Amino acid sequence: MRIAKRVFLFIAINFLVVLTLSLVLSLLGIKPYLTSFGLDMKSLIFFCLIWGIGGAFISLSLSRLVAKWLMKVKIIDPKSAHATEKKLVQMVEKLTRHANLSHVPQLGIFQSHSMNAFATGPTKKRSLIAVSTTLVQNMDEREIEAVLAHEMSHIANGDMVTMTLIQGIVNAFVMFLARILAFALSSVGRGNEKRTSYMSFYLLTFLFEFIFMIFGSVAIAFFSRLREFRADRGAAMLSSKENMIAALTRLQQEAPSEKKFLNRKEQNAAFNAMMISMPRKVGLLRLFATHPPLEERIAHLKESI
Repeated sequence: MRIAKRVFLFIAINFLVVLTLSLVLSLLGIKPYLTSFGLDMKSLIFFCLIWGIGGAFISLSLSRLVAKWLMKVKIIDPKSAHATEKKLVQMVEKLTRHANLSHVPQLGIFQSHSMNAFATGPTKKRSLIAVSTTLVQNMDEREIEAVLAHEMSHIANGDMVTMTLIQGIVNAFVMFLARILAFALSSVGRGNEKRTSYMSFYLLTFLFEFIFMIFGSVAIAFFSRLREFRADRGAAMLSSKENMIAALTRLQQEAPSEKKFLNRKEQNAAFNAMMISMPRKVGLLRLFATHPPLEERIAHLKESI
């Protein structure tokens, strides 16, 4: 049932993205970029920008809703919250004031066997902070406050929008370069076999998009790691340096192995990059890590403030 729900949501979101972007292309009068005379560069540029950046921002606009559904986040109602939840609400309200945010983010809890948390949302006014049940049960108040401060820093820094923009630009470049190269190769010795060349064009486009997206993922992961270091520093200022180091140390002590992490059914790949902690990657896989190793984060925090 859970898998069926995810598949349905994936299909529904992609249908919405395709419908919305197709409508935008139609309203803007963007013509097909592939014509009988070759590539229409102007149409291709607009096509890639709208699909690459537009698709990323549509996903961002739905991120809070999708997170609640896929991660089964229970939103805490301050009026009916029990003692532990009220403390969490009070921490978030205090951190909101310290971060000079005009709106208090929604606060929720999700079931997980690992200590983790994430922040998401399309804007600072429509943001969400969620913490796992295991984190609340196993961390003390100062460590929990530091984790909440880290997520609050992501919101205050506008990291969701920043990373979405980076993702969108990478998507646009990947789409553009893949189509340029695919057209060049599929045109070699084309002759009058247009049907064959069109088929080879789309096959080559798919291949090049796959290859270029691998390199694009390295760039996105690099910027994501920088944002994590910045959020750690922000958390140290919103809470305290000692609290943040203590929280990271606790996460380091309790961090699951890569194999155990991937085998846990409650984890969702779509939200892994937003989590405060991820299993450490080794070798070349470190290039794709969205989070720096916890020991590096601790050392960086000790030296930076």
